[in-house]
Amino acid sequence: MSKFQDIGDNEDEKWIAFHCPGCEESHAIPVKGKRGWAWNGSFDSPTISPSLLVNVGGHCPTMPICHSFIKDGFIQFLGDCTHSLAGQTVEIPDYGDSNAE
Repeated sequence: MSKFQDIGDNEDEKWIAFHCPGCEESHAIPVKGKRGWAWNGSFDSPTISPSLLVNVGGHCPTMPICHSFIKDGFIQFLGDCTHSLAGQTVEIPDYGDSNAE
C-alpha cells in the first residue's frame, strides 16, 4: 500500500490523492500542469509544497477547513484547521486501508 494514489491525468494535469484523517475523506492535488504543487514523486513518503488549504473560507459549511503541510509521509495540521486534528502532526494513512475509506 502507499500513502498517495495516482488518480490520473486531466488535460495537462496529473492528479494524486490521499486520505485526510482530519476531514475523514480524500483530498486531490494537481502535481503537474499550471496549477501543480511541488511533489517529491514518492507515493510512500510524500512531500508536497506549498501548504494545502481545503475549503478556503469555509465555503462548504458541511466540511471542515483543513490547512496542512505534507512532509516525508506526515501531515502537519495547522492551527486554523476546524477539525479535531488541528495543531497535530500525524502519519498519512495508507490509501485504501479500511480506516481510510
